[in-house]
Amino acid sequence: MYLDQQYDSREVLPQSAIGKAVRYALGRWKYLERYLHDGVVEIDNNLVENAIRPIAIGRKNYLFAGSEEGAKWGAMIYSLLSSAIRQGHDPLEYLSDVLRRIPDLKISQLQQLFPNNWKPLPPNDLDIL
Repeated sequence: MYLDQQYDSREVLPQSAIGKAVRYALGRWKYLERYLHDGVVEIDNNLVENAIRPIAIGRKNYLFAGSEEGAKWGAMIYSLLSSAIRQGHDPLEYLSDVLRRIPDLKISQLQQLFPNNWKPLPPNDLDIL
């Protein structure tokens, strides 16, 4: 393979920028091959990076939650809304509906409001609330 030849023949110096890049590529080669053999595997991790970006951006803001208890509640709400978004729900619609419905639910029915189980009420049912 070309990279092996370049690295082994000392065409590139191992401590040069290109030498380090070649060594890195050779060390990751089996993972690159997996991408070529399996069409389902993504070539990069942009989907993951985009999913965790709000957490990374907000990390400094979370330092000012007011208290440890406030930070715990904030993390729970953030996690709940992130789950709702991953399920394809509008977070405002989801949270509004859950907050309206939760007082009338039995604890055994609470799972209905989890993001993966939640179904919005039909429009005529919203009028009663």
